[in-house]
Amino acid sequence: MTKPRLWITRRLSDATLERAARDYDVVINHGDLPGTADEIIAASAEYDAIIPCHSEHFSADVVAQFSDRLKIVANHSVGVDHCDLPALKARGIAVTNTPDVLSDATAEIAMLLMLGAARLAVSGDRIVRSGAWDSWSPAFMVGKQVTGARLGIIGMGRVGRAFAAKARGFEMEIHYFNRTPLSQEQAHGAIYHDSIESVLAVSDFLSLHCPATPETTNLMNADRFAMLPEGAVVVNTARGALVDEDALLDALKSGRLAAAGLDCFKAEPGGNPAFAAHDTIFMLPHIGSATRQTRDAMGFRALDNLDAFFSGKTPGDLL
Repeated sequence: MTKPRLWITRRLSDATLERAARDYDVVINHGDLPGTADEIIAASAEYDAIIPCHSEHFSADVVAQFSDRLKIVANHSVGVDHCDLPALKARGIAVTNTPDVLSDATAEIAMLLMLGAARLAVSGDRIVRSGAWDSWSPAFMVGKQVTGARLGIIGMGRVGRAFAAKARGFEMEIHYFNRTPLSQEQAHGAIYHDSIESVLAVSDFLSLHCPATPETTNLMNADRFAMLPEGAVVVNTARGALVDEDALLDALKSGRLAAAGLDCFKAEPGGNPAFAAHDTIFMLPHIGSATRQTRDAMGFRALDNLDAFFSGKTPGDLL
């Protein structure tokens, strides 16, 4: 029986590539550069399936130029804002993602960013690393305490709930906004708010865990930063589109925000060059899910979806 032909657009984990090579006629992009629009269009005529990352963009214009061979796009990501889902559906192309398996890894990065931003990690590392640490006083490197503080979470999906679970270890009082309230079993005492504005007003720390959609673009803008308590800390491990970056800088300069922890940016790769001048911004290069365990799990989840599809079953993560 002929194996389905599969294009893997990036260098996935070794275990994932080994399994893919066993079960599919696979072509792997060992060069590990993002697939271009032309490459994606060409692939639609050469492959039955594609496993892309969020670095490949399936816009309506790209999808309109597809041939009829491609049957499924099995994303190696939870977020699918790089895919025009209606356009793909109109062409009869199945789309899946990889939820659940990266929740803890991403929540760990959110915790790292929250702690690092609150406790002045950028300045502290620079002072020690440069050899400039030559004194100490009670007024030296005084940051913001996390333990017992109020944490606001926007988006209580899998990652938001995983982050809340970790924050409880710091005895934080957890408030959240979500499209619908969680059950008591899922909430674990977290306090529901029926508006974003209500959460902002009580958030000593604010963490974003919602998807990027037209409705959530620039969700955190100048007006909403102004609603936070003075000296708040904002963390974003979701998508860069959620934050108006100019407004974030203004809020830091004014003192409305004490610090920010960011793992994602509007421009990726690269980030925002203006952020580099501010030690109050603790930054990472979009590595929320970057653990060996999680990378294997994401790759296997994408392959599980392909296996189901090509065996005539409905993939578990069909969107």
